[in-house]
This record gives sequence, C-alpha cells and structure tokens, in this order.
Amino acid sequence: MIKPGFFSSVFVIPILNLLVLFYIGFSFLKIPWAFGFAIVALTAFVRIILRPFFNQQMETAKKMQEMKPQIDNLQKKYKDYKKRLQQEQLKLYQQAGINPAAGCLFMIVQIPVFIALYQALLLFLQNGNQAKAIAEINKAMYFPFLKISSIDPWFFGFNLALAPSTANNPYYFIIPVITAFLQYYQVQVSTPAQPKTDEKTKENKEDFQKAMNTQMKFVFPLLIGWFSYTLPVGLSLYWNIFSLFSIIQYKKIKKDK
Repeated sequence: MIKPGFFSSVFVIPILNLLVLFYIGFSFLKIPWAFGFAIVALTAFVRIILRPFFNQQMETAKKMQEMKPQIDNLQKKYKDYKKRLQQEQLKLYQQAGINPAAGCLFMIVQIPVFIALYQALLLFLQNGNQAKAIAEINKAMYFPFLKISSIDPWFFGFNLALAPSTANNPYYFIIPVITAFLQYYQVQVSTPAQPKTDEKTKENKEDFQKAMNTQMKFVFPLLIGWFSYTLPVGLSLYWNIFSLFSIIQYKKIKKDK
C-alpha cells in the first residue's frame, strides 16, 4: 500500500509511474519478460540520473587520496592539538578546492531513491495478491493510458515475485550467490590502492584497516546476499543491475587514470 505523504509524492509514485511506463512500452513492443526488462531499464535510468553525483564522489575520493601523505604529516605534527589539526586540514582542503562532504553526496542521494524503488517494486511484487497490487498501482498512475490489467512476473525462468527462501526450488539459490559475488566484486574494484606508508604508521593502522576491509569485502556482501535470499527476486535484479553499472564505471575510471 502506498502511504500518502511527501516522500511518496516526490519519490515512490514517480518511480512507480516510470516503471509502469517501461513495462507498457516493452509489452507493446512484444518483448518477452517485459517486467524484468522494465526493472533493468528503470535501474539504468536511475543510474544515469545519479551519474553527476557519482562522478563528484569519485573526483573527491581521487583528490583525497592524492592528499593523503599531506594529511598524514599534519596528523603527526598536530597529534596533540586536535583543534589545530582540524584547522590545518580544513585549510588544506580549501587550498585544493575540496569539500569532504561532497564525497558523501552520492550515498546521501541514493538513500531516498533506494527506499522509493524498494517500495515501488515491493508493491509490484505482492506474490499471490496481484489483483490488489494492480488496483493500488492504477490509483497512483498519472495518466489513464498507464493503467494496467495484469503483471507477468516471469524473467528468464524466474518468478520475480518469489523470494529464493520461499520458492521451493534450488534453482533460485543462484540469485543470492550472484548478488553476494557482485557486491564483493564491486567492493574490490572500488577500493583505492593504498599509498606506501612508513612502518610505524603501518603498524598503527593495520588492525583498523584489517577490520574495515574484512567488513567491507566479506560481511557486507554476505549481508546483501542474505537480503537477496529473503526478498523477492525482482529486488535482487534491481540491485544486481545497479552493481554491474557501478563495477563498469569504477573499472572505466581506473582505466582512464
């Protein structure tokens, strides 16, 4: 059910309309598995919209990485003067034209989009309640031609409305495996190479970096894989396509360096 309010009006309903528009378009063109391809098209569209924020994040991360030796020197020099350290770091960022908060903008913008996509797809993927789902979806459509009478949830042999945990088919277990692997690979290609540091600095940071790397490389992908196991396959399809776009962009950026 779509809850009335600002968030639904600004995010959920527009995304729902766009998803239906893609679905109707692919169905009109007689493209098989139209709903699955509608999710793929919606994911690509969202990724294109978020591209400027992604590029800004990568540019900020690149500059921050280049400045790391200078930051390390400041931390050594002012390790007992936290306020002075903050002032010197801020001055260094200003001289380089860097806004550290800009690196988080891509993640911040993604949050409401992810929530809206989740709600829109979950409404579409009410397994066993298709009539109720269609009625709810049609109420949210901006134009009469966007109203639908049915949803075909099948995509390459998978029912997008089913979760692998409830599908009673081992064939579905491949979905969380693929999702976890793509998330792991995305972390691998997006992690910048660490610059060389002196042995003392290396020892001080080794435990912290090891814990963070383990969490990012293994724990987070496993967590995403678990979500993929318990949620409808359609949501995993969105997540996996988004991960593929991220991997391609990260690899392209590294190749261009």
